[in-house]
Order: sequence, then structure tokens, then C-alpha cells
Amino acid sequence: MEGLLKRAFTALIFVLVMLGGLFGGRYSFALLFSVITALCLWEYLSMVLDKHTRRDYWRKLLGVGMGLVPFILATVVQLNLVDNPEDFILISALLFSPFIFTAFIYELYTGSDQPFTNIAFIFLGMIYIGVPFALLDLIAFNGEYFYANTVFGLLLMSWANDTGAYLVGSQFGKHRLFERISPKKTWEGTIGGIVITILLAFGLHFIFDELRMVDWLIIGSIVAIFGTLGDLVESMLKRSVQIKDSGTLLPGHGGMLDRFDGFIFILPFVAAYLLWIR
Repeated sequence: MEGLLKRAFTALIFVLVMLGGLFGGRYSFALLFSVITALCLWEYLSMVLDKHTRRDYWRKLLGVGMGLVPFILATVVQLNLVDNPEDFILISALLFSPFIFTAFIYELYTGSDQPFTNIAFIFLGMIYIGVPFALLDLIAFNGEYFYANTVFGLLLMSWANDTGAYLVGSQFGKHRLFERISPKKTWEGTIGGIVITILLAFGLHFIFDELRMVDWLIIGSIVAIFGTLGDLVESMLKRSVQIKDSGTLLPGHGGMLDRFDGFIFILPFVAAYLLWIR
């Protein structure tokens, strides 16, 4: 009972923070997802790099800083915080190129026996987490328009896919989906998650008018397919480093990356679709 109450309280606080950040305006949105991006990067780097030494601590800070760069650059441009976005992008690219080589310089002086493995993990964090959250800015902002409802719908569908798959799978699951990576996932649960996500996408059309019904249904299909793959990818990561959860930030729910693994994976595909139809 105590564990259930802890999970419920954590979920309540999490939802309130998410709603406040999403609908508090453009700047609260940017702040919310910059924090989420940083926390996901920290958990990821802690999984692949952490050996509890001072040099690993600074290595993780460097990785978080580098991973945040794509999101920060995209946010500055999308929020029109500069007078000439084209010049800003050019200057940022010129500054960013030398900055990313600090990882090589850092490893030169750490004495690590696997320096290029560490560098690879840092760059992978930028691609796996930093770039998708940067693409979230392209989903949320389009000129003077701020599509908070679209992002909210994506989050709802992502969580509905996870929850639906868990509930249906726990009751009716018999056939393993990907036993080598995630033994508890079943085809029945996956199909249940897909159905629930598509039904939710259909319902969102009647609540939010930012997209057509066909767009919500296509995005719902993207969420159901690639959100599931994203969950499997994080399971593969956790299995490779032999841990159960990415972190302990959310008591009863694991870490931040556990909550956003599927969401991160859908962002490149949803962004590509929305940029195409816009």
C-alpha cells in the first residue's frame, strides 16, 4: 500500500510540473524541457560512464553540456531571441565545432584506458537525447505559433501506449514480443497499446483543432510503433549495463529516461511529418 501511495504521489507531482511547464507559455516550456533533457542526459551518462570517480563526474558534466547544445540552439532560434537567426546559426556552428572537440582534449588528460569509448558515449548522448529534444522545438514552435496542445497530445499518446501495453499485457499477454531484450513485453500488450493510442488520437481531434483528424491518426500510429521501439532500445541499453532503472529520481517510477524513452524516439519521426504537412 505504501508503495502504491508513493507511486501515486510521484505521478501527481510529475503531472502538475509537466502541465505547468507546457501551458505556462513559451519560456516555461523551454525551461521545462531543458531540465528534462539535462536529466535524461545525466542518467544516460551515469549508466554508461559512471565509475564513481571525480574524472567521471566532470566527464558527465561535459556530456550533459554537449548534449544540451542542440536544444539550446534550436530554442534560441525558435523563440526569436536573436535579431538575425541566420547569422546566429552560422556563429553557433563556428563556435560549436571547436567546443565538441573538448571531449577529445579532456580524455587526453584523464588517463582512461578507454578514452575513445568515453568520447563515443558522449557523442551518442547528443544524438540519442539532445537532437530529438531539439526537434521538439520544431514541433512546438512555428513562427509566432506555439503548439502546446500538440506536444501535450504527443505526451498523452506516448504514455497511453506504455500504459495500455502494460495493462493489456499483464492480463492477456502470452506471446513474447522481444524476449531477448524485454522478457515481459508481449504481442498482446503491444497490440493493446497500439489500439488505445489510436483511439486516443481519434479523440484528440475533437479536443484540439491544431491538426486534422488524419494527422492525429498518422501521428498516433507513429507514436504506437516508434514509441514501442524506443522503449525496447532503452531496455537494450539497460540490459547492456545490467541495471533495472535509469535512475531513482521518480520514486516508484524509475528515472526520467524511463519515462521519456519512447517519447524521445518518436520525436524525429513526428517532427519530419509535421514539418512536411506544415
